Amino acid sequence: MTRTSNATPTRATQQGPSATTRPPWRSTGEWWLAAVAAAFTLLQLALVRPGMGLGWDETVYVSQVSTHAPAAFFSAPRARGITLLVAPVASWSSSTALLRVYLAVLSGLGLYWALRAWRGLFPVRVIAAGGALFASLWITLFYGPQAMPNYWVAVGGSATVGFFLHARSDRTRRGALWGVAAGTALMAWMRPTDAVWVTLPLLALVLSVRPRRHLRLLLALVTGLAAGATEWIVEAYVDYGGVGARLAAASRIQGGLGLHNAVVDQLRSLGGRALCRPCTGAIASPPVIAWWLALPLLAAAALVIAARTRRTTLTLLPLACAASAAVPYLFLIGYAAPRFLLPAYALFAIPVADALARLVTAPSGRRRTLAATVVAVGLAGHLAVQFDVLERAVSRTTADHRVWGRTAADLRRLGVDPPCLVTGGDSVPVAFAAGCASVHTGGHDANTTPAELARTGRRMPVVVLTAHPGHPPSYARTWQPHRLTGGYAYLSPGAVGKGGQG
Repeated sequence: MTRTSNATPTRATQQGPSATTRPPWRSTGEWWLAAVAAAFTLLQLALVRPGMGLGWDETVYVSQVSTHAPAAFFSAPRARGITLLVAPVASWSSSTALLRVYLAVLSGLGLYWALRAWRGLFPVRVIAAGGALFASLWITLFYGPQAMPNYWVAVGGSATVGFFLHARSDRTRRGALWGVAAGTALMAWMRPTDAVWVTLPLLALVLSVRPRRHLRLLLALVTGLAAGATEWIVEAYVDYGGVGARLAAASRIQGGLGLHNAVVDQLRSLGGRALCRPCTGAIASPPVIAWWLALPLLAAAALVIAARTRRTTLTLLPLACAASAAVPYLFLIGYAAPRFLLPAYALFAIPVADALARLVTAPSGRRRTLAATVVAVGLAGHLAVQFDVLERAVSRTTADHRVWGRTAADLRRLGVDPPCLVTGGDSVPVAFAAGCASVHTGGHDANTTPAELARTGRRMPVVVLTAHPGHPPSYARTWQPHRLTGGYAYLSPGAVGKGGQG
């Protein structure tokens, strides 16, 4: 039948405007989402500072494609998604500032894509507010421009759930199915195990409620997971003997996965610690952890409000995925890093923003004024805390990275030039800055032996980094000690022969 302007709208057309009748960009509120994404990118460039050097894990990922230094050891838990993401810049430039700008812009675009996946499910201003809540966390701003996978799992997870809800309510929307596949592939590309945890509630829902009806949706989820994890799986069989063996190796590196209570560890890390392992010391101050403690309460409020307005699924599903994403990092590992929970925060954000919006607009009279005041004061205090923690984290991290750079410069002045090897201490970032390879004789990243290092040290520069003098490994006891910016170094005869005297 020929479509006319008087035709009765179908369910599909009720979900949103068609391609031929799409309303103007401004009238859809699209600019709200673009503004949040643009502000996120600008804040990264202004507050995180592109000149901040590469961290230890970043160095491992970037070194896989960089021509500046040999690739660092790539351990079992890692996936190569972030390495491929930085390849367009890191493969030809050693500029950390350029890489930071590239990632800041890319992370803004990723946030915009994830927020667009939710259009039509919540009011655009609520989606933008949720994006702003997530983007303003110090953890999000800190890791957005870094070569780390957790932010991208968060973006992929949020987009996946948004597209999933669209595809579930309207089976004619093939674009939503492609979005589900793309979101799950992005997560699995970055961290396959995280992708599985995020999608568990989605898979459970599809399989438990009329699986035949949602066969395409199931295929989109499975295809995305498989496509993103293919390289990781192939590498598991080539280097580890199979997926099970790689997972076992990853578990050993992470201290043995099992029942642990890392909730308190996460509270300790919220003050700006990049990695809390071992996680000792005091819990961060009450103003710093207040938002974290309020988050489950706001999520519960969002669910109650959604149930009253008959929008339970729209709120329950992202909250379920957020909880599922958080489980391994709260209860299955014995240490903490704030970045681990970024996927959970991204999925909490929009339902929490919806709850806050309804708390502000639902009451009338004095109750409405009181609610608006409380929310405004709370958000202002929250932002002040986030930016304060961010500033301290950036300053501390930048100082640490500069020490690594000065240590590498000290080695070059001692005559340590490529080809060379660095082991011990902060060998990974120092070696990369010096253009050397990093090697390890023990621990989870062991890739050589003391005997091999002793032999190699006779023909080329080998450096052992230590925090204190007088305690080098046995093979380096006759090597020359030198005081460096970040500690001490023992240089092999091969290094001395190239000019590393005194």
